[in-house]
Amino acid sequence: MTGDVRIIQPSDFVRARPDGQCDLETGERLLCEIAKKADALQDFNILVDTRRVTGMLSASELWYLAEKFAAHPHIGRRKTAILCPRQRFDHAQFFSLCAENRGSDIEAFTSYEEAMEWLLAPAKD
Repeated sequence: MTGDVRIIQPSDFVRARPDGQCDLETGERLLCEIAKKADALQDFNILVDTRRVTGMLSASELWYLAEKFAAHPHIGRRKTAILCPRQRFDHAQFFSLCAENRGSDIEAFTSYEEAMEWLLAPAKD
């Protein structure tokens, strides 16, 4: 059982431009920085906590970020839980589906406890 879970806040990699739109280029750069910092870690899972996020990303923005997330083998192949408020569950599931289609092991949750239970459970082979 893995006991090391890294929590990533969306503010760690999602930024807005002055016009309020998502700055995907900056988000991609920040995601690369997170991946570089994770290079030294060996056995960890990831919890992305989006419960305090304001605004909504479009389907194409979610797809883009999921593609970039999955492209980083050191973090994109880790067991990842997306924690979100109930009203954004469909968006989190869409992000998860996009990332899964790129080979990521990712699930959406509205409950912190369920997300942690899933993250800490042994991986299915």
